[in-house]
Amino acid sequence: MNAPLTPSMSTWRQYYALTKPRVVQLIVFCALIGMVLAVPGVPSWVELRLGLIACAGIWLVAGAAAAFNCLIEKTIDSKMKRTAWRPTAKGELSDRQALVFSAVLCAAGSAILYEAVNPLTMWLTFATFVGYAVIYTVILKPLTPQNIVIGGASGAMPPVLGWAAMTGDVGPEALILFLIIFLWTPPHFWALALYRVEDYRKSGLPMLPVTHGNEFTRLQILLYTFILMASCLMPFIYGMSSWLYLSAAVVLSLGFIGYAWALWREYSDELARKTFRFSLIHLSVLFAALLVDHYLY
Repeated sequence: MNAPLTPSMSTWRQYYALTKPRVVQLIVFCALIGMVLAVPGVPSWVELRLGLIACAGIWLVAGAAAAFNCLIEKTIDSKMKRTAWRPTAKGELSDRQALVFSAVLCAAGSAILYEAVNPLTMWLTFATFVGYAVIYTVILKPLTPQNIVIGGASGAMPPVLGWAAMTGDVGPEALILFLIIFLWTPPHFWALALYRVEDYRKSGLPMLPVTHGNEFTRLQILLYTFILMASCLMPFIYGMSSWLYLSAAVVLSLGFIGYAWALWREYSDELARKTFRFSLIHLSVLFAALLVDHYLY
């Protein structure tokens, strides 16, 4: 009786994998930070409901962009150990299935945002979809080693989407959050690219370690961490946060610089992995500190 259910459950897991769940969770978390910071004090039930609906819409569109990315990059993914397991790369889901799934998620998420949140949030979210799924994935990624830098604009949009969802506009506070993620993205991905360089070389993608070498990439990571630290101080300088956030931002930024400095001085794959992992901790804890600071002060 239960045997026929196995293929169906497996198919659902395959579709779910296309949405890159862990990446989308980080996107929604960053959007949520934008929502929280846009609302003074504790949100009302109406604001809480609006935020939850906006998170659902953003999750759907972000999942759609991830699925479209998996479709476009299925050949590249099949050549890389990190991505060879994806259903599109293994041929477990057809191009048509992935495309229809992406279109349905995008349409559903856009409809929710337009009808239940506001048109600005819908259009900004859709523009982010186009920026990531088309401009970055189709054009920039295979064309230039600066793909991560330019394409990082799409990845930096979630706090702006969250802010727009709650206020109906885009304030300077949202742009500061955008800048932090925009500057965080290159050292984060280049650390990954350093210890995955052979995968990227086989795939044919012009990632910075492939086109400009290991030493140059390590220098760029270090330089970006200094600029990133300056941007991380801006919420305090602008008056968005207090000393609690500032303390966290300084410690986290110095930690990231420390990893980048060690990586620049003497390279190892293990140190590159640690730098990549710390970059995830850096962004998550930084935004969590913003959240805590917002309610305590």
